[in-house]
This record gives sequence, C-alpha cells and structure tokens, in this order.
Amino acid sequence: MQKDHFLTRRRALLAGAVSLGAAGVAAAFAPGAGNRAAPAPPPPAAGARAARRPLRPSEYRLRPLTGYGPPPHAPRGGTPVRHEPLLRVPAHGRTMVLTFDDGPDPRYTPQILDTLARYEVRAMFFVCGEMAAYNRDLLARMADEGHVVGNHTWSHPLLTRLRRSRIRSEMERTSDVVERAYGERPEWFRAPYGAWNRAAFQLGAELGMEPMAWTVDTLDWTTPGTRTIVDRVAEGAAPGVVVLSHDAGGNRSQSVRALRSYLPGLLDSGYHVTVPRRQYV
Repeated sequence: MQKDHFLTRRRALLAGAVSLGAAGVAAAFAPGAGNRAAPAPPPPAAGARAARRPLRPSEYRLRPLTGYGPPPHAPRGGTPVRHEPLLRVPAHGRTMVLTFDDGPDPRYTPQILDTLARYEVRAMFFVCGEMAAYNRDLLARMADEGHVVGNHTWSHPLLTRLRRSRIRSEMERTSDVVERAYGERPEWFRAPYGAWNRAAFQLGAELGMEPMAWTVDTLDWTTPGTRTIVDRVAEGAAPGVVVLSHDAGGNRSQSVRALRSYLPGLLDSGYHVTVPRRQYV
C-alpha cells in the first residue's frame, strides 16, 4: 500500500451524503448524543502521558475526508447557522468516523489513543472543558497524533435549560482551553445529551463551529458489556457512519476493550476510519 507523507503538527492540523437540513451535509465537509450518564465527576489529577511509538501514517487509513464546496447561504468565510446537527459524513467509499465524548480522562483516554495509534487511525474527541483543563497533556497528544478535538461544553450541562449567556460561556471557555492545549480552536461542537436548541446552533456558528451528532450510538455509558458494544458498532457499520462512544464520564473500561476488538475488524472489512476536515472554497 502506498504511503503518503502526511505529518501531523500541533499548530498545523486539520483547521452524506445525508443531512437533516436543507443545506445538506456535503456543504460542511471538505473531502470528513443521545443520552448518557450523569455529568462527569470532578476531574481526576492528570496522569502521565502513555508511552507511544511514532505513527507511520498510511493514505488508506489516515487521509481526511474531502468535501464539496461552500455551505449554501453561508456568509463568506463564515459558518452557517443550521437547524439540525450533522449526523453523517459524505460517504467516500467505505468511510466511517469514530468519536469519543466527555474526556479526556487519564484512566481511559491514553488507552484509546494507544489503540488508535497501533492501527494508524485518527478519531474525533469531543472534550469537556473542565476535563481538558486538568489533562492538557492529553490534548497535546491528540494534536501530535492528528486527531480532531471538538467542543462538548465546559461542564456537560443540559443546554435547553440554560440562558444564552451561560451557553456562550460554556462554549467559549472550552474553546479557550482547547486552543491553548491543542493549538487550534475547535471547529466542531456536540451538545451534551444530544439536546440542541436554537441558541446552541447560533452560538456555535458564531464561534466558528459546525454541529455534529452521530449515526450509531453504542450506549457504552450504560456499561452493557464489551461484546454488546462491539456488536452495535458492527451492526451499524456503513459508509458515512459516525459512531458515538465515551472516554470519560464513568467507568469506560468496556469502551476501551470494545475498541480493541471492533477497530481491526472494521479495517479488515475495508472501512476507512478517518476524520472530517472542514473546508470552504
């Protein structure tokens, strides 16, 4: 397999097919939460960064998705205000995206990163600001290894019960922490509990973020068992699918073990597991 020479850099990272809105999902991409448990407990002390070997990126697994041009009716250089979140990515062949919410957590996130590195796969991490503030080394590692970091608010509140000023604060504080630790402000936003409202869409767009939901919910926060999580991913696998899992917010050991099981299976089945990249022409 021909290797490309993609080099990840902290300061130079990634800056269907189906859409629920009239604008269409293709407009958000340039090539590519349902319920969960109670909000995360107070963040644990940051752990030591897990040892890792250098990546050998391959074009087959690491090439970002490409998109199709500017969003309809979007201001030049701006982010459109959507009315519903994006659920899928453009299906360029057998392409899928893995996403992890609520971290980073020094108990589980390093293990997930180790597995992704082993298979030379990149993923999306929607982080909570209060967790990121305690574990900035893990965001730095995500940057070094080419993962995409999205905004999942500061404290994981139910946005539909908050005033507009509080929603903005939750988003802005998290984006500030991400920028300092990761090197860039997030370009993607996911509402806690999958609870979106008009203010969340508007404020997210003002802050330059696209709203992303998911196609397949593993429901791993219910700790249904490793085998069940694996089966849910396998049964939901399809071109353009976005998978939701968690790397924090509770005991995520089942999620860690499940990833080790289903990821090589997806790759062996010919799926391209990669990350989205926004690009407006």
